Amino acid sequence: MARALGSWRGTGEPLGTALAGAVREALLDGRIRPGSELPAERRLAAALGVSRGTVTAALARLRETGWVHTRHGSGSLVRLPAAAADRVAPLSATGDNGSMIDLRRAVPAAPQKQYLEATLRAAERAGPVLAEHGEPRPGLPELRAVIAERYSREGTATRPEQILVTNGTRAALTLLAAHFQPRLTAVEIPTYVDALHVLRGTGTRLVGVRVTGDGWDLEQLESAFAAARGHLAYLVPDFHNPTGTLMSPRVRHTVAELAARYQVTVVADETLRDLDLREEPAGIPRIAGALLIGSASKSVWGGLRVGWIRARASLVRDLREHPLAGPLSAAPMMQLVAAELLRDPYPVLRRRQDELRAQRDHLCALLDGDDRWRFTCPPGGLALWLQLSAVPADTVVRHANEHGIALVAGPSFAADATLTHYLRVPFTPPRPVLDRVAAVLGDACAL
Repeated sequence: MARALGSWRGTGEPLGTALAGAVREALLDGRIRPGSELPAERRLAAALGVSRGTVTAALARLRETGWVHTRHGSGSLVRLPAAAADRVAPLSATGDNGSMIDLRRAVPAAPQKQYLEATLRAAERAGPVLAEHGEPRPGLPELRAVIAERYSREGTATRPEQILVTNGTRAALTLLAAHFQPRLTAVEIPTYVDALHVLRGTGTRLVGVRVTGDGWDLEQLESAFAAARGHLAYLVPDFHNPTGTLMSPRVRHTVAELAARYQVTVVADETLRDLDLREEPAGIPRIAGALLIGSASKSVWGGLRVGWIRARASLVRDLREHPLAGPLSAAPMMQLVAAELLRDPYPVLRRRQDELRAQRDHLCALLDGDDRWRFTCPPGGLALWLQLSAVPADTVVRHANEHGIALVAGPSFAADATLTHYLRVPFTPPRPVLDRVAAVLGDACAL
């Protein structure tokens, strides 16, 4: 236990508080296994070189917050709190691990019960997969069939041979960019941060299209497609990251027309498509002719590392022969787990949608009617896109950081380093954390 906790003193906190934080961190980092029995208080105090009272205070704090369970006569066990295993927000976004509230990534935690059950089912029938060579292929046949069937059910007729499984959306975009080698790529401003990193890494020049909470700028859309003639466009039409905007059918039709006119290959990122928070969701059409990429990172968990490309079968055959196809493929066991979860994702999705809708509405109510910022309540996604009226976003980020909240300012999402008065505020944390976030934003904008 002493080795697992490492160097935990010197935080400036009372020793009992610091020790409780060290146990939480060690559990989250995997240095202590959930379900492990703690040594007796006297032995632990001697090993750590502290008083027994310090250990008693630390364990009392951990029991109160659900990190330690004590059974009379049977010792104490460390565990993840039930609330941590149950909710949408990862622990890093709640401050429950005793550290900063980290909202730099708008991501969910895993649905633990369903994920563990799917993992057990996958392990029970993994024999045929484990008996194979394990070398990368376009994806396990059953997973490709599950993904294809869902596309077909949603109105986009798809065969399994039109699906290529990757180890996430970034991998899918990396493979497509490596295949097409575009000199120019039309992108939204703002857009998904990691997509900008991937595209910049290819050496492509980025041409921007402005997107706000009210939608896409059609004049800039045509200009960008004209500039990217014969090359690529990367768009997030479904609950756009980071604005949460949903592209209208009219704009989708315009995108398809412009793509045909200027011979632009459109890559539509559908990672957030499942996070539809409208009270009465209607069907969402797709952009005709677009290459579709998606993943289970937002609907299930980013750690699953399973994504895919939906394209014509001939392109999938070409992509699977690319030298990067192997390194960017998903591990077979992860694909088995994904097949279990994606076969019937709706119980998990409905719960996530309900929680996120309630948290979105709570944050919107906290921030509404204040002339220090403007925003549009998004119909889906994971975050609010806040336009600050006077204070620059980096000033707000610095102030929030000083008060234990990590946020990202608008320029990180912009291909041209603009959007200096914009801020992404995820609504993934529970309400008490959102209350704190709103208070800190208010203080920062009053400076």
